Amino acid sequence: MTTKELRRLKIKQRVRKHISGTAERPRLTVFRSNKQIYAQVVDDLTGHTLAAASSLGITEKAPKKEIASKVGELIALKSKEAGIETVVFDRNGYLYHGRVKELAEAARKSGLKF
Repeated sequence: MTTKELRRLKIKQRVRKHISGTAERPRLTVFRSNKQIYAQVVDDLTGHTLAAASSLGITEKAPKKEIASKVGELIALKSKEAGIETVVFDRNGYLYHGRVKELAEAARKSGLKF
């Protein structure tokens, strides 16, 4: 592992000590790779994923920030279908900047509260 990956994992562990999702307020977690971005709404008490969205299904060519924004809208839509209004945002050790920020703001704009 590189030092950048180790740094992110240390931040992730530090944050996950305090953030946990429940059935009433699940955790919205983000994973970002070089090509794709993924979002999941997770109930940590049961260990189940309640809703998920990713950029794998988006076929159109667009900048990564715009695709992250579409994934944010998609996760908000799927969460509302599952009856979820409020979540706890887990940026998974990534900086709140760029694609992670675009996803979060699009999810907020689509009606998800966090």
